[in-house]
Order: sequence, then structure tokens, then C-alpha cells
Amino acid sequence: MATTISTGTDAPTTQLPDVPNPGEVAPRDAKELSKQFFERMAVLEEGTEEYQYVRNTLIELNLSLVKYAATRFRSRSDQMEDIIQVGTIGLIKAIDRFELSREVEFTTFAMPCVVGEIKRFFRDTSWSVHVPRRLQELRIDLARATDVLFQQLDRSPTPAELAAHLGIEEDEVIEGLVAANGYSAGSLDLPLDDAGDAAASETLGDRLGEPDKELEIVENVQALKPLIEEFDERDREILRMRYVEEMTQSQIGAELGVSQMHVSRLLARITARLREGLLAVE
Repeated sequence: MATTISTGTDAPTTQLPDVPNPGEVAPRDAKELSKQFFERMAVLEEGTEEYQYVRNTLIELNLSLVKYAATRFRSRSDQMEDIIQVGTIGLIKAIDRFELSREVEFTTFAMPCVVGEIKRFFRDTSWSVHVPRRLQELRIDLARATDVLFQQLDRSPTPAELAAHLGIEEDEVIEGLVAANGYSAGSLDLPLDDAGDAAASETLGDRLGEPDKELEIVENVQALKPLIEEFDERDREILRMRYVEEMTQSQIGAELGVSQMHVSRLLARITARLREGLLAVE
């Protein structure tokens, strides 16, 4: 059964085969059908309903190419759904760019587009830490060069040897090697020693330091010392009694012979001056 498609333009009306379920068509039949649909799409106006029908049918007819390309990445089975989606984007780009005048089979033209799109997806998303694409590509070059030189030297090559092999500066090699560390990340909970009781094993997280709670106090003391030295003797004495000996305002007032309210005003003035001084230092 054939389907008659009218372009709504000056292009001649063409009968296309009726394809109820394009995704179920065998690859060999899809190849011939695709040729007919490409011929039809070439004379249709882009954006019309007829054009969209032909384009969508071509996509469904050739989804088997995406599934075939995805088999190259079986080791990433947990990402297979994403791989199929990204590969389909590559297929759509191939359909939009393909021209019958190229005199090349569509499958031959489309497969590099599909695989390339999938590889770009992994290149852009597989890194644990985002690094510039230049360094992502350099990592691949360094890995290949390392394999070649290891076979020649029977040892791991030095950055200078890698630079000479790739024809780049040694600093660039070092930058690439450092950036390669961002490709994968290990868990801080992984045990450092596989032997013995796993529950009792030391983890990387156990060896990492943590912020010293007393460090900020030390820094503040050092910053406050020159400010306190500018105070007169009575103000320094009030600070000592309040914050060193931890005396109450009433006790300080009794010691100085003034009221508790007056001590409160003195402390407010002193601390405000210290606060302003610290902010000025920062």
C-alpha cells in the first residue's frame, strides 16, 4: 500500500510506501525505503507537515543504526539509555546533512556521525572534574603516546620524552598529566588496605585533615594585639577582667568603683572599636 504525499508546493506529487511501524522494518528493507524517503524529502519544503512526516519516518527507519553503534559501548551498560538518546541526535544530524548526490550509502555516512556524537557525550560528561576540552583531548594523546613509548623504552616515559614525541612543550605535558587526575574520582570511604576486617580498615577520609577549630582564635588574637596596644591602661584592664578572668560587669564595676551600667557602656565602646579595627584589616 502506498501513501500519497502532497507537498503544497510546485514539486510533483509522489507516492511513498505505507510504513505503519518504521521501527520494525528489517535493516535491509530500511535501506531501500530510506532512499525513497530521502528522494522525497529533497523536494519538500522544510517545516511543512509533509516534510516532518518524511523526516520522522527516516529517523525511525534508521534507529537500528543507533542501536548497533551503541553495542560498541556495552561496558557502559548503566548509561545505555543516555547513549541511545545521544546516538539518536547524531542520526538526526546525519539525516539533515545527507544528500543523495554524494553517491554514498546513508549507513556509511551516518555511522561516523552517530558514533562521534556518543564519543563527544562521553568526553564532555565522563570527567569527575570539569577541565577544558583542550586538556581532555590532550589526555587521550598522552595516553596513546605513553603506550607507544612504553613499548619502545620498556619503562614509563618521562614528561620530556612525551613532549618530544608529541612535539609540544614539557610544561604542556605536565599540565595534561595533572588534568588527567580529574577524569575519575575515588570515594573517601574506600578502604586503603584490602587486608583484614573491612569494617575496621582505614579509609582515605580518615587520613584527611580537618579545620583546626583553634586556628581562627590564634588568627584573631594576632590581629587584635596591635589594636589592644592602642588602648589606655584602664581599657586594657577592663578587657582582661572581662575576657581573661571572666568577671561579671558588676564585679568589674566594684573593682573600678563605677556602676555596672557604666561598665556595660565601656565594654560596648571597646568592643565596637576592636570590631572596626578587624574589619579595616580584612
